[in-house]
Amino acid sequence: MSDVVLETKQLTKEFKGFTAVNNVSLRVQRGHIHALIGPNGAGKTTCFNLLTKFLVPTSGQILFNGRDITMAQPAQIARQGIIRSFQISAVFSHLTVLENVRIGLQRPIGDSFHFWKSEKKLNALNDRVMQLLAEVGLEKFADTMTVDLPYGRKRALEIATTLAMEPELMLLDEPTQGMGHEDVHRVTALIKKVAVGRTILMVEHNMSVVSGICDRISVLQRGAVLAEGTYNEVSSNQQVMEAYMGTTSGELEGAH
Repeated sequence: MSDVVLETKQLTKEFKGFTAVNNVSLRVQRGHIHALIGPNGAGKTTCFNLLTKFLVPTSGQILFNGRDITMAQPAQIARQGIIRSFQISAVFSHLTVLENVRIGLQRPIGDSFHFWKSEKKLNALNDRVMQLLAEVGLEKFADTMTVDLPYGRKRALEIATTLAMEPELMLLDEPTQGMGHEDVHRVTALIKKVAVGRTILMVEHNMSVVSGICDRISVLQRGAVLAEGTYNEVSSNQQVMEAYMGTTSGELEGAH
């Protein structure tokens, strides 16, 4: 197996003359937590949408485990093991936490959304559900209606549902967005925990999160890769500081 799980080669996306993603070449190493950061409008979300096939690139190539997936469909991408957190977000507010994760488990075994399956058959999945809930610290909430979960716990549920689909590569789109300090700490620790033996690519604004858990960081500006390296390398890069702060001084630490 190659050390590179995901690679993009000169990935480009244009919208009516506007270049949102411009010749982006990324290499995501197996087992790494790799962050995509940059100022608002840098092209991070468009890049994620290209990787998960919600958008078709204007030009360039996407390789997953060395296979060309540039023209694959979203469902094919998911089956190959690339799962984006919001794709299977816990949107079933009036199901319990356990039932939400069980739906995620049904997909890989071909029972997707078969709500009419006998309760006995569904209950056979419950042991695995409880293992997943324990992994994200939600076992005490198994019977809680999802609508009643605090926001940070909902994001943990989303990660559990993602894990149920056995991803080889997890794409997390701003996992700590809108969270208070305590939830940010909890979800950051959770990401670090579930990353063991997995590969994660995440878009994240909170630099304290990025500095704490990411092995490698790619900085986008105006759709292009401005810098890449460890947190220490990119945070001391003069161009990166100017892009974030609009000044030649100041800490990247403050750029949330």
